[in-house]
Parts: sequence; structure tokens; C-alpha cells
Amino acid sequence: MVDVNEIGSYPGTPRPASAAATPAISAPPSQFHSPSLTRSPLLSADDHIQPATTKTSRNVTPRIRTPRFITPLGSPIRRALKLTRLDPHDAWLPITESRNGNAYYAAFHTLCSGIGIQALVLPVAFTILGWSWGVITLTLGFIWQLYTLNLLVQLHESTETGMRYSRYLQLCGATFGERLTKWLAMLPIMYLSAGTCVTLIIIGATSCQLFFDTLCGGTCSAHPPTTVEWYLIFTSSAVLLSQLPNLNSIAGVSLVGAITALGYCTLIWVVSLAEGRMPGVSYNPVRGRTEVIRIFDILNALGIVAFAFRGHNLILEIQATMPSDEKHPSRVPMWKGVKVAYTLVAMCLFPLAIVGYWAYGQMIPADGGMLTALFAFHGQDTPDFILGLTSLFVIISALSSFQIYAMPTFDDMESLYVKKRKEASPWWLRAIFRSMFGYICFFVAVAIPFLASFAGLVGGISLPVTLAYPCFMWLKVKKPKVFGPRWWLNWSLGLLGMALSGVLIAASLFVIIDRGVELNFFNP
Repeated sequence: MVDVNEIGSYPGTPRPASAAATPAISAPPSQFHSPSLTRSPLLSADDHIQPATTKTSRNVTPRIRTPRFITPLGSPIRRALKLTRLDPHDAWLPITESRNGNAYYAAFHTLCSGIGIQALVLPVAFTILGWSWGVITLTLGFIWQLYTLNLLVQLHESTETGMRYSRYLQLCGATFGERLTKWLAMLPIMYLSAGTCVTLIIIGATSCQLFFDTLCGGTCSAHPPTTVEWYLIFTSSAVLLSQLPNLNSIAGVSLVGAITALGYCTLIWVVSLAEGRMPGVSYNPVRGRTEVIRIFDILNALGIVAFAFRGHNLILEIQATMPSDEKHPSRVPMWKGVKVAYTLVAMCLFPLAIVGYWAYGQMIPADGGMLTALFAFHGQDTPDFILGLTSLFVIISALSSFQIYAMPTFDDMESLYVKKRKEASPWWLRAIFRSMFGYICFFVAVAIPFLASFAGLVGGISLPVTLAYPCFMWLKVKKPKVFGPRWWLNWSLGLLGMALSGVLIAASLFVIIDRGVELNFFNP
């Protein structure tokens, strides 16, 4: 985690030259900006801003800038005695480089990261859980992840210390310690960033191929690109779009991604509803050969439901793009944006799961879910315009989601340069970093094209990030009354989330071994 420095401020009136040197005075925590209050060069741990000694022709008393620490959030005297802990590195990193975000930007980013292709496989979980338990599990999971999302929004900034935790790993490190964070949070966060980008390349390239086939059909004389070439085309487009400098600059991209995600989710379930139930559809839950296999199948289905609720690893980063002070903390507009975004997420997840299971039942394809079912069952009787528009929306949404999920990795890569050189990364180095990341993801996508088959396993690995860690971090930071209602609630949810994660990982591995996965390395 980046070291934090204390930055001094100018005194109100200059001292005579003969006066003794006055030690630097630290600013009160009137603003919660992680980067310095100015865009000054990086300060080392021993640096302080010293009083100015400029020579002027006349003695002019400089204007006194009164800090805004008199707020209803607490005692002004206590606030004045505290020091604002600022992180000068943040002014040069893509997540925190720009702090002019608002509730609209938060809604765009949250919706773009919170809904995706993983929602289309929810009916697969229903084939094992059945109607009642499927709806109950999806509802409880949605409420649970919305509660932990609120905890993260509250934990982003501290009114006591003036610190802003602008990254999920930063908050984990401050709460659990650096060593424990590496063991518990590093792998899930890395997968939710890089692994999601690999999956998006696979899905986006496959959708490009579907789009081409829908437009051309059997009438085009053009020779279609190979699957690997489609992977390369999608990756190159994503790398080109990733050259936008920071998280705030991709707000428009996230808006387009959110609209297209809503578009293809709505198109798929509306077409499935309009076409009606498939002949011979059955709603009897799938039963394994033995009782052990049945239990593991149920747990694997829970992992698929958990995988649908991703994006918590980006909430602190999204909130970091907003200005914040004691009178106008960033958690207020952030929570407004989150509520709007997750209302729309619910309007996609629940119809997809319920209508998809109603229309296809046990016939829903395990690989691809609703998108595969749309082309497999209704490819002949659905207008090409609808099929092509659905594929195009998936492509655009995948390109947009790639940007926001890759941003934490871009931030980590640039932070290595910033710490060493004490300056912002030049544009050409930033371009190299992002291109390198994109084409590494391309190589992994080509090498392991069956990665999407491990949805249940991935859901189990990433579940603590969404459902467990926020509860433990809230307990450690907020220190609620022992044995009080919030204490019991967070301990119960946190421990249940960790236990569920371990069981889901074991169950997913068992199902993969029992059913097998076609390991077509370097053969997408």
C-alpha cells in the first residue's frame, strides 16, 4: 500500500526574516482528497510545504484561507487538532487522477460493472434449485450483496482521520494488514480484474462471430475471419479504447456499456417470453446419481448465483473519482448512483432468471445460458435484425466492461513507475502498459478458451470479496457495540460468507471433476 504523508499548509501572515523558523503547520481534515489539495509534485515522507519567502515591493498581508472544518459532523476543535493524511501519489494514478465525478458517473460505472454476461447463466442454477429455492436464493443474494455494497460506500472515507480508501486492496490492507491481505484478497481481486477481462474477450469475440454470421448468413462472398482472428479484432478494439487516461474519462464509455447491457438483457428475455415455452419443457430439478452429487450440484448452483453479483471490487475505485469534504461527503452521491444502478440491475437479473427458466426449463444450455438458447432455439423464427442487434449490444457492452475492469490493473502497473520515479507516467509508457495487459489477456483467452465453464468455481473464489470481507472490515473500522444487533449481523454474514465460499469451491471442483470439462488448449 502506498505510504501516506502529512502535508503542511501556509501560515496566515509571513514572519520577519529574523524570526526563528516556524515548523510546518498541518492542515485540518476539511477535505477528504487522497491526493494533495493541490496538484503539486510528489512529496517524500520528510517533505513539508514551507512558508513562502517571496520578495515584494510593498508589504502586503496575504489573504487568509480559512479551512472548512466547522461542520455538523463533529467537534471543530477536535477536527482542528487532527491531521489530514494525504496520498500525493494519487494525483498521478488513473483511478484518482480526476476527482470531478458525480452521482450520474457513479450510476454509469456501477451499472456497467454490475451487470454482464454472467447474468445470462442464472437459469442454469434454477435447473438444479427449482422454482422456489431458485427465486429465494436469488432474492436473498441480491439483498445480501446490496447490504455489503452499502458497507463499502460507508467505509470509503473516515471522518475521524480524513483518509480515503480509494482501492479495495487499500482498505483490506488497512483493516487486515498487508500480509493477510495478500493471502485472502489478492487472488480474488486479481481474477475479478484480469480474469473478467479474459472472459470478456472470449464472449466478445464469439459475439462478433455471431454478428457476422447473422448479417451475412449464407449470402456473403466474404471469407469470415477465424476464431483466433475474431479474438484479435476484439482485443485490439479494447486496447485502443483503453488509452483513455483515467476512470472519470470513461464515464461516457460506461454509459454506453450500461445501455447496451440493459438492451441485450431485455431483448433476450422479451424474445424468449414472446416465443413461449419450448415443447416438452420440464421444471423438475436435475438430480444427481447419488446424494453426494446432488448436494454438490446444489452448491455449484449457489456459486453460479454468487457469480452474478460481481463488481464490489470496483465500488471504492468508482467512489474515489468524486470530490469529498466534511459538508459534502462522497458517500451521499455515491449511494444515490448505486441505488439507481442496482434497481436497473434487478430489472435485468430477475426477468432473465425467471423467464429463461420458464421458457426453456432443463433445456437451457449450460454453456452460454440465455444467449446460446436464443440462437439455438429461435435462430430461425426470430428476425435477423433482433439477433444482430442482440449480438452487437453484447459486443459493445463487453468492450465497455473491459475498460472498467481493467482500470485497477492499469492503476497497479502505473503505481510501480510513480513510486520509483516520483512523477506521472508519460503517455507512451501508459500506452505500452495497457497494450501489454490487453494482449496478455488475449493470449490467455486463446490458450484457455474454456474459462467460462468454471463459473461456479469463480463464484466461490470471489464470493468473500462481495459478501464476507465488507462485513469484517466494517466491524474492524466502525467497532460497533459488542453483542449489539449490527455486531451480530455482520459477524453472522461474514462467517457465513467465508464458510459458503469454502464449500462452493469444493463443490465446484467436484462437479468439474465428475462431469469433466473439454480442455481445448489453444483451440478456441
